[in-house]
Amino acid sequence: MANIASAEKRIRQTAKRTARNKARKSRVHTAIRKVEEAVAAGDKSAAQAAFQAAQPELQRAVGKGVLKLNTVSRKLSRLSSRVKSVAVA
Repeated sequence: MANIASAEKRIRQTAKRTARNKARKSRVHTAIRKVEEAVAAGDKSAAQAAFQAAQPELQRAVGKGVLKLNTVSRKLSRLSSRVKSVAVA
């Protein structure tokens, strides 16, 4: 346990930041899951709508430093190709 005031403050800051980042990551996972569920159901319009909602969520995670840019680019690319494959099928 921290005995110094500055160390106690760092603990509080870390806890706050961890909770915030966990919430952001959870929002990202939920957005991705909604797209994948719509693709699995074969619903093209729902998949496109979910993808449109997921894009800003993923980009926001990059801006806040929760995820790296290349990771988000890869996820968006793969989701986009899955959404497009629903249109073909």
